[in-house]
Amino acid sequence: MESIPLNSTKTFWDLRAGMSARVVKACSDCPHGLRMQELGLTQGVEFKVTKVAPLGDPIEILVRGVRLCVRRKEMLDFEIEILE
Repeated sequence: MESIPLNSTKTFWDLRAGMSARVVKACSDCPHGLRMQELGLTQGVEFKVTKVAPLGDPIEILVRGVRLCVRRKEMLDFEIEILE
Protein backbone atom coordinates (compact mmCIF):
# COMPACT_ATOMS: atom_id res chain seq x y z
CA MET A 1 0.00 0.00 0.00
CA GLU A 2 1.42 3.39 -0.97
CA SER A 3 1.62 6.10 1.65
CA ILE A 4 -0.43 9.25 1.22
CA PRO A 5 1.51 12.49 1.69
CA LEU A 6 0.28 14.60 4.59
CA ASN A 7 -0.98 18.15 4.12
CA SER A 8 -1.76 17.74 0.43
CA THR A 9 -5.17 18.22 -1.16
CA LYS A 10 -6.97 14.91 -1.65
CA THR A 11 -10.51 13.57 -2.05
CA PHE A 12 -12.64 11.25 0.08
CA TRP A 13 -11.40 8.31 -2.05
CA ASP A 14 -7.98 8.65 -0.38
CA LEU A 15 -9.29 8.15 3.16
CA ARG A 16 -8.80 5.01 5.23
CA ALA A 17 -10.03 4.04 8.72
CA GLY A 18 -8.25 5.94 11.48
CA MET A 19 -7.21 8.90 9.30
CA SER A 20 -7.95 12.49 10.24
CA ALA A 21 -8.59 15.21 7.68
CA ARG A 22 -9.77 18.79 7.22
CA VAL A 23 -12.23 20.05 4.58
CA VAL A 24 -10.37 22.47 2.30
CA LYS A 25 -13.16 23.07 -0.22
CA ALA A 26 -16.84 22.39 0.27
CA CYS A 27 -19.07 22.64 -2.80
CA SER A 28 -22.51 24.12 -2.15
CA ASP A 29 -23.57 24.06 -5.83
CA CYS A 30 -23.08 20.29 -6.11
CA PRO A 31 -25.98 17.83 -5.81
CA HIS A 32 -25.07 16.63 -2.30
CA GLY A 33 -22.81 19.51 -1.25
CA LEU A 34 -25.37 21.72 0.45
CA ARG A 35 -26.81 18.80 2.42
CA MET A 36 -23.35 17.73 3.60
CA GLN A 37 -22.64 21.31 4.75
CA GLU A 38 -25.93 21.35 6.65
CA LEU A 39 -24.74 18.17 8.40
CA GLY A 40 -21.53 19.92 9.51
CA LEU A 41 -18.99 19.30 6.74
CA THR A 42 -18.10 22.93 6.17
CA GLN A 43 -14.84 24.43 4.98
CA GLY A 44 -12.15 24.22 7.66
CA VAL A 45 -13.81 21.54 9.81
CA GLU A 46 -11.68 18.59 10.94
CA PHE A 47 -13.01 15.04 11.07
CA LYS A 48 -11.83 11.48 11.64
CA VAL A 49 -12.68 8.33 9.68
CA THR A 50 -13.96 5.82 12.23
CA LYS A 51 -15.11 2.97 9.99
CA VAL A 52 -15.02 1.88 6.37
CA ALA A 53 -17.48 -0.64 4.94
CA PRO A 54 -15.98 -3.95 3.74
CA LEU A 55 -16.24 -2.92 0.08
CA GLY A 56 -14.96 0.59 0.81
CA ASP A 57 -18.22 2.51 0.67
CA PRO A 58 -19.83 4.09 2.68
CA ILE A 59 -17.47 5.44 5.31
CA GLU A 60 -18.30 6.59 8.82
CA ILE A 61 -16.75 9.86 9.97
CA LEU A 62 -16.75 11.65 13.30
CA VAL A 63 -17.34 15.37 12.74
CA ARG A 64 -18.28 17.90 15.43
CA GLY A 65 -19.06 15.05 17.87
CA VAL A 66 -21.50 13.39 15.46
CA ARG A 67 -20.97 10.18 13.49
CA LEU A 68 -22.02 10.45 9.85
CA CYS A 69 -22.07 7.76 7.19
CA VAL A 70 -21.32 9.22 3.78
CA ARG A 71 -20.90 7.71 0.36
CA ARG A 72 -17.67 8.64 -1.35
CA LYS A 73 -19.44 9.51 -4.61
CA GLU A 74 -21.50 12.13 -2.75
CA MET A 75 -18.26 13.78 -1.66
CA LEU A 76 -16.54 13.97 -5.07
CA ASP A 77 -16.60 17.78 -5.18
CA PHE A 78 -15.12 18.19 -1.70
CA GLU A 79 -11.37 18.63 -1.32
CA ILE A 80 -9.69 17.56 1.90
CA GLU A 81 -6.30 17.82 3.54
CA ILE A 82 -5.05 14.72 5.34
CA LEU A 83 -3.70 15.43 8.86
CA GLU A 84 -1.32 13.45 11.05
